[in-house]
Amino acid sequence: MATLQAISSSCNSTRLSNYLPEGTTSHGDRIQDGKNSSRYLKIGTKLSGFCGTAIIHHTRRLTQGSHSSVIKMAVTSDETDIHVTLKGTGLRGNLNKVVLAYSGGLDTSVIVPWLRENYGCDVVCFTADVGQGIQELEGLEAKAKSSGASQLVVRDLKEEFVKDFIFPCLRAGAIYERKYLLGTSMARPVIAKAMVEVAKEVGADAVSHGCTGKGNDQVRFELTFFALNPQLHVVAPWREWDIKGREDAIEYAKKHNVTVPVTKKSIYSRDRNLWHLSHEGDILEDPANEPSKNMYMMSTDPEDAPNKPEYIEVGIVAGLPVSVNGEKLSPATLLARLNEFGGRHGIGRIDMVENRLVGMKSRGVYETPGGTILFAATRELETLTLDRESMQAKDALALKYAELVYAGRWFDPLRESMDAFMEKISENTTGSVVLKLYKGSVNVAGLKSEKSLYRQDISSFETGDIYDQADAKGFIRLYGLPTRVRAMLERGL
Repeated sequence: MATLQAISSSCNSTRLSNYLPEGTTSHGDRIQDGKNSSRYLKIGTKLSGFCGTAIIHHTRRLTQGSHSSVIKMAVTSDETDIHVTLKGTGLRGNLNKVVLAYSGGLDTSVIVPWLRENYGCDVVCFTADVGQGIQELEGLEAKAKSSGASQLVVRDLKEEFVKDFIFPCLRAGAIYERKYLLGTSMARPVIAKAMVEVAKEVGADAVSHGCTGKGNDQVRFELTFFALNPQLHVVAPWREWDIKGREDAIEYAKKHNVTVPVTKKSIYSRDRNLWHLSHEGDILEDPANEPSKNMYMMSTDPEDAPNKPEYIEVGIVAGLPVSVNGEKLSPATLLARLNEFGGRHGIGRIDMVENRLVGMKSRGVYETPGGTILFAATRELETLTLDRESMQAKDALALKYAELVYAGRWFDPLRESMDAFMEKISENTTGSVVLKLYKGSVNVAGLKSEKSLYRQDISSFETGDIYDQADAKGFIRLYGLPTRVRAMLERGL
């Protein structure tokens, strides 16, 4: 297929013949294909009506031109498909430049030409590396540009993700609805934060994402945009376009000459990062169905895990993990190491029905091997370092903390204030935890802390100098006084 493209800018007329490919000629408002002399391509408006220099070529994409108009012509043996996009004159509005959260899949590949067509804008694709795997990053630049993007920006956010987003949630003990360790919830604000930064760098006036109108992620992205740059326009195609599903998206891609991935589509909707892997859809939509054994990707089936338990030691300082088996590691490296340990022993599989922020219930299966180990370690160390009242207050606040993170309110003043509380209350949670990993279970095998409130000389059943058992009599009489008074009232005493 020969592809002809023309871009024009500011002047009164254009001499098109100076830029035509060899074997192609122009006749007024028409271009004649040299390979088929009997066929003309009518452009739909006179070429002399455009302003500036026209650049027409075959397979290469345009790298220069003006902001006034773009004509794209796809020439095939059977038909001619001509799409016209006027820069700054979109079907739905006018934007200058949009930063798009880009994965390279069908949806975001289609969003690129849709944004150009509907908002007449330049599209900068953005991809965040949050530990989803190198296989998902390969070939992205070529895909983005072939879809019509001007550039692809890739940022490695793994260390920031773990240090500034995962670890605060870990320290807070934030778990949503008793099970969910917030893997996707924590990843969205770090990605959206980077998008705002990139928008500033490239001079974009808008950001866009491929989240559906039925999920939580649209809220998480957009609340972060609002918090960090309320002047940015937000475009959410799934809430605007007429595309209803995969087949519609494929048809749109073909119409706009976007290469459709030929890989087999997974029957599950998945989201992966360094903390977890989530699975939704297909048979999981019926809570009565057991997840298939071959669905899991981060963890071994506990039944197939090693028959011998493995012991590991996690070092913790002020409520945050710093080492594994005595080796100090960066946050992202430490988590990756624990994913290996946990995955090998089938640790961290969760199957739950959760209440989405938008009101519906949904079922998800989550694999969080390293995260499950870390939650067990920090929680158990706190049994040494926190007193009763502090632990109860922390646990109560952890529920609200998790709710805020799940709802996308990472940059909310309330969460930030609660984080300051969590940091203060965890300042003595320092020590090491030995954990036993065996066939899907993680159990504590030993605890040590120089800040421990546990005193063996006090807790021993042997009589000591600090605790006099005779003192318990007076304590019980005073502590039980309300109970005695109520009983006396009921008996008329």
